[in-house]
Amino acid sequence: MSDFAQAQPAPRLPLAESDTLPTRRVKTKTGIRPALRGSLLVRISLIALALAFLALVVLLPLAAVFAQALEKGLGAYLRAIRQPETMAAIRLTLLTALLVVPLNTVFGVAAAWLIAKYRFSGRNLLITLIDLPFSVSPVISGLIFVLLFGSQGLCGQWLSDHDIKIVFATPGIVLATAFVTFPFVAREVLPALQAAGNAEEEAALILGASGWRLFFRVTLPKIRWALIYGIILCNARAMGEFGAVSVVSGHIRGVTNTVPLQVEILYNEYDFVGAFAVASLLTLVALATLVVKKVAERFQGARSAEGFR
Repeated sequence: MSDFAQAQPAPRLPLAESDTLPTRRVKTKTGIRPALRGSLLVRISLIALALAFLALVVLLPLAAVFAQALEKGLGAYLRAIRQPETMAAIRLTLLTALLVVPLNTVFGVAAAWLIAKYRFSGRNLLITLIDLPFSVSPVISGLIFVLLFGSQGLCGQWLSDHDIKIVFATPGIVLATAFVTFPFVAREVLPALQAAGNAEEEAALILGASGWRLFFRVTLPKIRWALIYGIILCNARAMGEFGAVSVVSGHIRGVTNTVPLQVEILYNEYDFVGAFAVASLLTLVALATLVVKKVAERFQGARSAEGFR
């Protein structure tokens, strides 16, 4: 009897009305359910708010720069850029970037490699020092070099005796710019090295690869995109640096003025067309930097997609 009772199927309970009828979609006058309509409205509102903020903070100032630069026509724009003092500022800015970017690239890759691959006493101190320019005002950074290498500074007398001039000269501008920009390459390369791990390097060492061959054939391909990002950011900051360079340059016309300092001088002299014309050069550099960065990101995404196939 017990076996027969166990073999019988359990009695079925009556189904609710909602279970017996087909599910009906809730239709509204707009054809969209209230929940989805509310989500869509929130999304549209947030997008509109973001676009309005970008237009106010980014697009409007950019348009104002080029509008003021071309206010008196293309001829006045080109004449303002061809001024001898402006050309000297452009040359000095390019020279500074040409010296600073390779130095910071070498330092950034070496520091990132050291932090990512080794554990040593003072490692946390090195990381803190790399982040120091981010937390110190650029004006303070320039003042540090004046206190070190100025005529009344710590090394001023020795430099004067040997006829070496750093402050109020090109070396001081290069040093101040290098100090402000050296974290960019290291901070971009370090996460890439940490994420890549050491497995491939260890395999290459077992196979007999030398140190330089290991770096150029194994490590560098893994961090090349992060390295490109760091170089782009470092170059953009080097060309646009104002605070530290303003302190150490001395504002000597045609000698120690970079492009940002030349913009300030022209603006203070009420030469608005010249000031905005020179400022437009920095704007074009910034836009070109963004374009190169986006192209690099696109190539990186394409290579990553190929790697997953």
